[in-house]
Amino acid sequence: MSGSSRSSLPEATADLEWCHEAVDGVSRTFALTIDVLDEPMSSYICVGYLLCRIADTVEDAGHIPPETQSTLLRTYHAVLDPVDPTGAEAFTDAVSEWIPEDGRREADWAVVAEAPRVVRTFERQPEPVKEAIRPPVLELVAGMALFVDRYGQQGGLRLETREELEEYCYYAAGTVGVLITNLLCRREGALEESTERVLYENAESFGLLLQLVNISKDVHTDLRQEDNVYLPAAWLEGEGIPQEALLAEEHRDDAAAVVDRTADHARSFLDDAQRYLEALPEVDGNRLAAWAIPYLLAVGTLRELSDRPEDALSGEGVKISRAEVHAIVERMLGETDAAAVGELRTVIAERPFDQA
Repeated sequence: MSGSSRSSLPEATADLEWCHEAVDGVSRTFALTIDVLDEPMSSYICVGYLLCRIADTVEDAGHIPPETQSTLLRTYHAVLDPVDPTGAEAFTDAVSEWIPEDGRREADWAVVAEAPRVVRTFERQPEPVKEAIRPPVLELVAGMALFVDRYGQQGGLRLETREELEEYCYYAAGTVGVLITNLLCRREGALEESTERVLYENAESFGLLLQLVNISKDVHTDLRQEDNVYLPAAWLEGEGIPQEALLAEEHRDDAAAVVDRTADHARSFLDDAQRYLEALPEVDGNRLAAWAIPYLLAVGTLRELSDRPEDALSGEGVKISRAEVHAIVERMLGETDAAAVGELRTVIAERPFDQA
């Protein structure tokens, strides 16, 4: 919808439509998830995701000094804290000098610039929805500030161990798994106690799987564009590779082995993530396909990483084909049988689904 036609809408409707359009610009994968969801879950997830994305953009901003990043994240945390009087404009005022000019502004920064709009759209949601979304978002923001403080003197992030890798992935994505689960379980008695237990036991694993796959496939991008190395130093040192020399040609084969190790660690969360999907209720507009599609895309990406881990170290990157993405999406749309997820996982792990 154009800006002029949106301006004639009530503010609440225009703001929510803007949020949906904004997600299309910042994440094709999450936009697909939101498009597959029905209302009201589609809008709940859309707004919750944008709240997280604002913090993620600040945390990834290599042009902002670490001390300033930390301050901005803590200001944003205060904005979202219901007992803190800090308003969204305080965050906007503080971050404004770091937002690129319109002509060079990427979609992520357009969302940061419109933080008050995202926050007020969140504040308009029903109270139980806000209570479901707010705690994991606050935990995500606090965790990102923690990592900026921890590695601020080094420039970008330089994770040291497997445990620290999992800690980072929890803050970045495990919290999102909890957010989804909070929304599904927000009404007391709506789900069986056994279903809620399975969901909460496996929510973090669902998020960790997706984040670890991204880390495994985006090694080159993370270092070159954001100055971040998520592959644990302990694993790289085991192969004789300094973190700063991760992309050096002389270390290509050994670094590829560490990529493969990271991808293998991601695979350790596949079973738990599948259990999560198999327990997902289709309530309030939630749909199995919305979450099964990114899961199956992750399975396909892990297959490609197994075949070509060295591609993660180049600008080419690791990805599955558009034809396979389309085939997976088409297969899952309208699917309500959770057993299909395991069957498709087996097929996709072996070969591209569009060729199966």
